[in-house]
Amino acid sequence: MDTELARTFIVVVAAGSFVEAANRLHVTQSTVSTRIQRLEEKLGAELFVRNKSGTTLTPAGRQFQRHAALLTRTVELARQEIGIVSGFRATLTVGARVGLWEDLLSIWLPIFASRAPDVAVRALVGFEEDLMQALIDGQANIAVMYTPQTRPGLTVEPLLEEQLVMISTQHDPPRGPARDYIYVDWGPEFFTQHQLAFPNFIGAALTVNVGWLGLQHLLLHGGTGYFPVRMLREHERRGRVHRVPGAPEFRLSAYLVFSTEVDSEALALALDSIRRVAAEVA
Repeated sequence: MDTELARTFIVVVAAGSFVEAANRLHVTQSTVSTRIQRLEEKLGAELFVRNKSGTTLTPAGRQFQRHAALLTRTVELARQEIGIVSGFRATLTVGARVGLWEDLLSIWLPIFASRAPDVAVRALVGFEEDLMQALIDGQANIAVMYTPQTRPGLTVEPLLEEQLVMISTQHDPPRGPARDYIYVDWGPEFFTQHQLAFPNFIGAALTVNVGWLGLQHLLLHGGTGYFPVRMLREHERRGRVHRVPGAPEFRLSAYLVFSTEVDSEALALALDSIRRVAAEVA
């Protein structure tokens, strides 16, 4: 079905008349009437009762209203995900965990914008499963993650090795999880390393699955937790947090995942600039 017909239908419903709908759509009243007539012919049902005061929906029109809204939303979402933004020659969709955006891809964004000012970027935040699915479905061009899966047509490339250290707002905290401990779920690899280091750990008063949230809570309310060194440099310099002496340190690899067939100059430039930023912050 022509989505323009469904959109016109929605505008007529909202406007209450063909005349007002024509004004909102910047077309003639006869154009609106023709579109609605074509829609009614396609559906085989009358959608509006026309009268001097305007229009009202028929039972068939009320039933179609939900489908029309869903149809137009779906098309608009698809346009946003795969379409090229007006005024740009290309659009790239890049995804990562929140913690890998902070002090990594957030640094990359303005660098890439300066090198490719005519390429628009759509930034995604998600976990590994969602990001992998977006790559497989073609809804994302690049993703940075900790535990990627191997899939045909996708390249998985080591990007950087994170050093996760225990930090605290106290000057002399315990060397392991205590009552103020914030457990951040950095993924299954971190969970395994953490369990080996702290076999008696049975849970924390606060568990978060987003590193940024855990760090903000720690900075505002105090506590201890594990975070990547690259996220801590400024806070350590200002004395906001301190590394816990003698606490185990963990290593966590981050990967760059993208289509094996690099089919555009914009994608190649984005990959190269992400690698350069990762090398500098590691």
